[in-house]
Amino acid sequence: MKTYLRRVCAESAAVVPALATFETALKDLRGRFDTLATAVSAHAELDADEKQALLDVARELGESATLYEADSTNLLGTLLVFSQKYAEALPDDNETQRVARETFEPNAEAIRGVVKQVDLLYKLTTRVADLAAELAADDVVCSVYDRRGAGRLVKQLDDKRKAAVEQLKQAAYFHRQVVWLQDRFPKAELEAVPGLVKRVDRKQIEAADWSLTPGRYVGVSPPEKDADFDFEQTLRDIHTELADLNRDAVEFATKIQKNFSDLGL
Repeated sequence: MKTYLRRVCAESAAVVPALATFETALKDLRGRFDTLATAVSAHAELDADEKQALLDVARELGESATLYEADSTNLLGTLLVFSQKYAEALPDDNETQRVARETFEPNAEAIRGVVKQVDLLYKLTTRVADLAAELAADDVVCSVYDRRGAGRLVKQLDDKRKAAVEQLKQAAYFHRQVVWLQDRFPKAELEAVPGLVKRVDRKQIEAADWSLTPGRYVGVSPPEKDADFDFEQTLRDIHTELADLNRDAVEFATKIQKNFSDLGL
């Protein structure tokens, strides 16, 4: 148990630099997008729908970033408090270990929220970059926005996002191991757990035809709910992807129709 708690502390401490790297990359891109949004907003000759689409997503990115900054600051603060309290003096007895587990539980919930926010920020960033690329042929837009440079930064942001999300999940993962053990062995003693372990004597083994196959004795464990699966977020992701696919389908259909018209068909 102490090993898992030690890892919770270590992985929590590693969240700080992982998020900082992601935030630095995001800040660079947001600066470029802010400059672009200002130029696009003042450019009267751009297509009104394309202009509004970019401005709307850029605004959503800014609002999401503000929410993320508040939540990530709170999370990092509580992770720091937890690590400082337990890293140098890991609890030895079952009761204090349970207190440590319960102390971290709000952090585990907050981690899931921040993971969603990091992923959302990346998705909105790529959306702004895609919309900006569509406007980049305009001379005014091209003069204030480096499309290729932004594209490279978006790829780098994805790498930093993956690293940050993985680090956040690592901290939550080792906490789940503590929960798993304590829920199954609440007294920190070996006891029967369906589907996992059961103490049997020679008579019981003889009754089972001397079989030493664990499944003959431990039974079947009840089904477990996947704590990492977020049904609502999955539906939102599908909805976003479907909206993008529908938009692309309309654009492709328009281009195909125009090409047929140009050919006189």
